[in-house]
Amino acid sequence: MASGKKSGGSSRLEKSVNGRRSSRHKEGPVVMDTKAVFAALYSVCEENATFFSGGAKGSQGDAARRLVDVMRLIQEHARSLEPVICNFASVYHYFDFDPHIPANGYRSLVKVVRCCLLHIIQKGRYITSNRRSIFFRVAHNAGEMEAYCSALCQLRALLYLAQRMLHDNSHGNLFFQDESGLSESFVREYSSMHKGCFYGRCLGFQFSPAIRPCLQTIAIGLVAFGENYRRHQSGIGVAASSFFTSGKYAIDPELRGAEFERITQNLDVHFWKSFWNITETEVLSSLASMTSTQVKVNRAFSVPPIPFDLPLAANHRTSVTIAPPSAHIGAAPVQMRLISYDLREGQDSEILLALSRSEGGPLSLSLGLKTKRLPSSPCLLIHFHGGGFVAQTSKSHEPYLKSWSQDLGVPILSVDYSLAPEAPFPRALEECFYAYCWALRNHHLLGWTGEKVCLAGDSAGGNLCVTTSMRAAAFGVRMPDGIVAAYPATLLTAYASPSRLLTLMDPLLPLSVLSRCLGAYAGTDPQTETQIEKVSTLSSVRRDTALLLKDFRQGASNWIHSLLDSNRASASHSPAAGVPGAADTVRKSISEASISSPHASPPVPSEPSDFANRKLSVKSQTCQDLGPCNSSTLHSSPLLQEDAAEDVKFFLSKDVDSSMSCDLSSVAIPPPAGERGSELEPCREFPLGFEPLRTEKLAEMRVQSSPVVKDPFCSPLLAPDSMLKGLPPIHIVACALDPMLDDSVMFAKRLRSIDQPVTLCVVDDLPHGFLSLSQLSRETREAAKVCVERIRAVFTQTETPPEPRKHRKLERTNRGVLVSSGEASSLFVGPIGGVEPAAGSKIADGQGLVAAAAQNNTDTGGVGLD
Repeated sequence: MASGKKSGGSSRLEKSVNGRRSSRHKEGPVVMDTKAVFAALYSVCEENATFFSGGAKGSQGDAARRLVDVMRLIQEHARSLEPVICNFASVYHYFDFDPHIPANGYRSLVKVVRCCLLHIIQKGRYITSNRRSIFFRVAHNAGEMEAYCSALCQLRALLYLAQRMLHDNSHGNLFFQDESGLSESFVREYSSMHKGCFYGRCLGFQFSPAIRPCLQTIAIGLVAFGENYRRHQSGIGVAASSFFTSGKYAIDPELRGAEFERITQNLDVHFWKSFWNITETEVLSSLASMTSTQVKVNRAFSVPPIPFDLPLAANHRTSVTIAPPSAHIGAAPVQMRLISYDLREGQDSEILLALSRSEGGPLSLSLGLKTKRLPSSPCLLIHFHGGGFVAQTSKSHEPYLKSWSQDLGVPILSVDYSLAPEAPFPRALEECFYAYCWALRNHHLLGWTGEKVCLAGDSAGGNLCVTTSMRAAAFGVRMPDGIVAAYPATLLTAYASPSRLLTLMDPLLPLSVLSRCLGAYAGTDPQTETQIEKVSTLSSVRRDTALLLKDFRQGASNWIHSLLDSNRASASHSPAAGVPGAADTVRKSISEASISSPHASPPVPSEPSDFANRKLSVKSQTCQDLGPCNSSTLHSSPLLQEDAAEDVKFFLSKDVDSSMSCDLSSVAIPPPAGERGSELEPCREFPLGFEPLRTEKLAEMRVQSSPVVKDPFCSPLLAPDSMLKGLPPIHIVACALDPMLDDSVMFAKRLRSIDQPVTLCVVDDLPHGFLSLSQLSRETREAAKVCVERIRAVFTQTETPPEPRKHRKLERTNRGVLVSSGEASSLFVGPIGGVEPAAGSKIADGQGLVAAAAQNNTDTGGVGLD
């Protein structure tokens, strides 16, 4: 567990206090000496620069000069970063949930920078050891160093923005509580900053080495899918063409990075819906089903939209009517899926069979020969899936849900709520609440006795777990016994935070994609999809076949050409510090028709359009219906009016410590003097003499202020105390490198401040969405087990979940403790920053070097050594 800390070879979990603190190990490892790391970086860069600038053996003209230039530039960036890193290490503990849980966006930024530095040191040492070999490729290694130099430059810019946040934010607050000013500046900088370097050779460098090949596969599939998007009518045509044209992106990381950046900045939410739903296709879903846990019951069914009565929790003699969902698309059946490892009483009833829906495959109830029916389970898990509110269904999350059903021994009801942009807020919330109430009333059909129920969800599903409980409290019906939310989105506004700066480099949650998904859910950004001419099935097959053969020939030609042309890499690399130059025709492989759309001149918001105003008025009226509509309830609903959310303060520290204020002011930087005052020219965000790399085409992003995203049922972090009090125990599992980390930390602080039971666990080195990747590596499996133990704790009503078996990569932490001069004999005591030191490797007084384990960095086209 990432939040765990190592002491010797053993570790144990600290018991929680009042059920509010997450499990942590009592002693943390001593982490790297920052000064020693920078000293090692300066040494290796200077040594290699001297060697290649002196005309030493193995230098190859232009490539050698590129290598010298990039080494010098890395040193320049490092000299500016060193004091910033040291200063952040002295203050970021002020933003932790508590001393036992060192996690917040400032820590994560520093950790990513350190990880980048370690990769550069590792690569520099490799160059030093192999530069005299006849097999040493100067051009290839120059390209590797240029990629990491570009990444270091962009990270330097992010740290400047983080220092601005320290200056502009309230003390102890991770969010800038305004969509203008600093938040607007961050969106403007993001839209123009170069991001391709993080998606090429450096893809996933900050994550666990075991997960990087998976992230590279996703990135390659994404750019290949984007190239063929809208060229094919059938899903098999897109998938097959993407497979045959993906070779060039696997071989050329610079091409992959450029195309990835272009796709994430320009394609609309319908593209992301299509790409993320690839796992829903029959071929992939069947493959996942065969490799996952086999269960006795896996049935999809539809519940008709019929109102019903449910007794109140405070008085069972009084009931409230639960109306079916009606927002936006009118009354429609609510889709659900029942998963159970064992067949239990009621799960094969005639009533449930009548509700079942066909999925085009065999009967999803596996009875076999005389399958034994077990008694109903005392516990039920209700699951809300993630997918940014716009994509996926329970089918994509089946693999880990089946495993959970086996491990927990309980049935699982997963809700397939309607997705945006066709069904924006509050439709998904209405359906989740209706499904929850339906389960309470019809527990006998689910193999459940009706005793204990837990809500669980990831990402968007975590948001729905909390808001569904808030709505249950508003209606006065029975509350769930607990909530387990994995990396939840608790604040859907455009407020800037240090962890959200990570969207510049995150391969799964770029800011442009995140903003499109949240805008689609809020209904503030009308999404239009280019209409495709409808053709017959026969014509579609003929066209797909022709394009498939054409793409096959092109892909094969590109592969052979790339393998034979050994000089292509050196000719295509741009200078180390400069913005990538004009791309050649091969790099412009995505057709203009598939990504081009009118570009908004300034990447900052203007007045909302009439269309947005019309939609907001409808949405605002709909949101007023989220409370109980039956007069038989015993208390009035604590619903907010739209303007009430403005008064909510999620800054928790009332008494500001003078020493804390002094420490923060020593690190924070105000906006550069003399740069404000011009309405035509936005203020400069970076010090004079520094400018991050810029992209060739700005991202199409707007910050649209809307009362919808400030509704507490949309952003529970903005809910008043009266709506949060009385919620069941909430267990949050977050990721240290997730752009949504600050959502989890601040929400846990809010709950703790009003004495609500809450635990927070933070796993390291894994990306957002690790539950969907739980079958791909040991680290993700262990992190998924953390969620299982939290759910088990809800069912067993224990104070703290029992200690899960932890993998050593999940025990990493980043406490920011500097090694003293007497302890500097070893740079690492435990694995830090996503790079493990080889056994026996040390740094002494900044002169030696930790040789990061080469076997952990052999990913294709990335940080691997040749």
